Amino acid sequence: MDRRVPSADEMRSYAAALVARVTARNRLPLDYSERSLRVVDFLIDGLRKGGADRERARETLYGLGAYLGEVLVRRAGAVWVDFDADQRAYFGQPVGVRMPDGRVWNPLGKVLNRFEAGGPEDSLQRFYLMLHGRARRVVA
Repeated sequence: MDRRVPSADEMRSYAAALVARVTARNRLPLDYSERSLRVVDFLIDGLRKGGADRERARETLYGLGAYLGEVLVRRAGAVWVDFDADQRAYFGQPVGVRMPDGRVWNPLGKVLNRFEAGGPEDSLQRFYLMLHGRARRVVA
């Protein structure tokens, strides 16, 4: 994976590359389900506890952010969007997801927050379960 954050059109393949890399080595159940976000929480906690700094873990964290976003796309009806200048300034990221109700979320930032703070309130699984604007049915 390269050093730049992919555009919205590239995020699905970016997430798939992370899944292939992580599951090939560790056999982790990253199946794009909301349950798999618990595994992502565990992976991020492991990076932090293992002493990785944000820069060393950057590509993995962005891959996990892409994965979180892709779960929102597949399970909650979101679509990937390239942020406009104001949104980039606000979120600190170039891409995010738009929910069916029009709300915009920043999955890359959510993963970075989990890495930095690591408290239960930063759980990605919890974020998904409390997420406003989800579609009522699964969108594959």
